[in-house]
Amino acid sequence: MIEAIHPLPLPTNEPVRSYAPNTPERAPLEQALDKLAAETIELPLVIDGAHVRTTPSIDVRSPHAHRRVLGRAHSAGADEVARAIDAAKSAHPAWSRTPWQARVAIFLRAAELLATKYRPTLNAATMLGQSKTAHQAEIDAACELIDFLRFNAHYATKLYTEQPLSPAGQWNLLDHRPLEGFVFAITPFNFTAIAGNLPSAPALMGNTVLWKPAETQAFSAHFLMELFLEAGLPPGVINLVYGDGAAIGAQALAHPDLAGVHFTGSTAVFNRIWSTIGANIDRYRTYPRIVGETGGKDFILAHPSADVDALAVALVRGAFEFQGQKCSAASRMYVPKSLWPALRERVAGMIREITIGDVRDFSNFMGAVIDARAFAKHKSYIDYAAQYAGEYTLVAGGTVDDSTGYFVSPTLYETSNPKGKLMSEEIFGPIATLFAYDDSAKGAWDEALALVDSTSPYALTGAVFANDRRAIESASSALRFAAGNFYVNDKPTGAVVGQQPFGGSRGSGTNDKAGSGLNLLRWVSPRAIKENLAPPTGDFRYPFMANPRS
Repeated sequence: MIEAIHPLPLPTNEPVRSYAPNTPERAPLEQALDKLAAETIELPLVIDGAHVRTTPSIDVRSPHAHRRVLGRAHSAGADEVARAIDAAKSAHPAWSRTPWQARVAIFLRAAELLATKYRPTLNAATMLGQSKTAHQAEIDAACELIDFLRFNAHYATKLYTEQPLSPAGQWNLLDHRPLEGFVFAITPFNFTAIAGNLPSAPALMGNTVLWKPAETQAFSAHFLMELFLEAGLPPGVINLVYGDGAAIGAQALAHPDLAGVHFTGSTAVFNRIWSTIGANIDRYRTYPRIVGETGGKDFILAHPSADVDALAVALVRGAFEFQGQKCSAASRMYVPKSLWPALRERVAGMIREITIGDVRDFSNFMGAVIDARAFAKHKSYIDYAAQYAGEYTLVAGGTVDDSTGYFVSPTLYETSNPKGKLMSEEIFGPIATLFAYDDSAKGAWDEALALVDSTSPYALTGAVFANDRRAIESASSALRFAAGNFYVNDKPTGAVVGQQPFGGSRGSGTNDKAGSGLNLLRWVSPRAIKENLAPPTGDFRYPFMANPRS
């Protein structure tokens, strides 16, 4: 035991490495890519700290080279899920009583291991398994996850130090207890950092976790679990299972010891989870916490005073980095007709210059979409736009090829219908649609603001471009509830832990702000403790009773 009350050093954001030719980080990453691409590894379940192998297994492939099998993820059946839940329950008493300093130390150790030993491996796994470029992998699998681990430790420490007043004769405390039961963490394919944060944030606060990653992210999830174990995470605190999401979810959500759900994924799936919990509410030992970040139909809105060059770069990067497979990706754009001719020329030229292919070729700006199902979905939107050519005009892109990988070209449409299918539905791919509004009309800006606010059911991210400060202020006010992360003269992607806590509302989730103390607060159940240092003695009567009315 350490007899000390000590704050942690203030965290700083992990610097993003460039991987430019001849930099010291380039060769280790290339070596890790070669090693992982040359072999097919087993991806076992991790239950109570032990590797568990089952049959059948799931082939995990490179999206940009779909004949390459990177690993075989072992699939959990009902018995394995039950074992994982039991392991989480068994680990809960000891872990929930582990001093906060010891829990923090484990995840700070994980951050240091990721910043050094694991950095090339986890970046390479993310590139090969999720088709991210070196830059996109670095800002995700390395920097953002390191930031989550370090900043969460800081926020947890700060939370524990926030205590109530203690007037003379009393000592008041808040005991920030973990939840009573297990947390079910469900993570998506698109961000390795999210896959690491969703199970580790509740675990940091003393909870034990059942973790179900997306099958298409199983390759990097395997190395994440190895990272946590090497950092000293005790057996049973985080239990990793792959397999059928619906079956695993049904079993976990029906369990009476479910204490919370930490989710990132589609709005439809989250709605089903919420409905299932509601239907089962009488069977739970405690009301489960439900934390979810879901879909987005994220906007860029330009005022006539906007800088066209800055707008063009933001549109291309915001829409097409990582193939548009970010819940924050720019998917619908609103620009004034007065700027559109110049903007169109710049954007179309940039899109034509985008290179797409195997991410092991560092000259490529884009890789492939995640799998055949995503490819088919994106192709259906391109086919739809072609079918309704009177409503959609192709500005650039519009081609697909799945012969060697699931490649969808960066695609931009101009539409005459600002409330049409491509402007309102989440696509989650490299397809963006633009509406040019008539800025010469009276009240055009206010109408554009109303259009942005009303077109989509989502409210995750959005950006406004303007040099006129009055326009910025009016957009901030009119779109206050249209985006949980609002950007001024910047693309609507790239939130940084500790700088822009991330999350949205409406159909985009519960807005519990990953990357901030607000999220950690959801994983504790405070107990208020009052100790009376001078309890009353003698007479039970109160002083006001001494002088009865005459």
